[in-house]
Amino acid sequence: MHKEYYRKDFYLEERKFGMRIGIGYDVHKLVEGRKLIVGGVEIEHETGLLGHSDADVLVHAIMDAMLGAASMGDIGLHFPDTNEKYKNANSLRLLAEVSEFVHDIGYSIGNIDATVIAQRPALRPYIQKMREKIAEAVGTDISRVNIKATTEERLGFTGREEGISAQAVCLLEDA
Repeated sequence: MHKEYYRKDFYLEERKFGMRIGIGYDVHKLVEGRKLIVGGVEIEHETGLLGHSDADVLVHAIMDAMLGAASMGDIGLHFPDTNEKYKNANSLRLLAEVSEFVHDIGYSIGNIDATVIAQRPALRPYIQKMREKIAEAVGTDISRVNIKATTEERLGFTGREEGISAQAVCLLEDA
């Protein structure tokens, strides 16, 4: 964890709020020759997301929401794309690491609510498995994880199938 943001003693002594909320956003370009992984689930598709890690746009948005709620920066600070350690990294493992940081400073997941924006492929058949994988990675009950998928009606970069984006919010509560 980045030392500038992760001072356990500070968080445990200085917290004044019983709950905190964070928002996350991520986007990745669709390209040929890459696997499409969303929410920790590999999805059959002719293109995949470009990125330094596995480019899991949904998990990245959730990580940023969790880090934001904890006032711990963002994923670029803690898992920079300039560090070869994170080349092709499994984003669910990074999410579990973020969850551990958050638990270490005295918080647990209140809930996670996320939306994936993609024209194709249809994500509805994969959402339950995504919820299961994310709940397991953060150590919470699946009832605290909600995932939705939508299109932008062929508008913008997601509508033109140039990329996929995701938005997430996370509520943290005192553990």
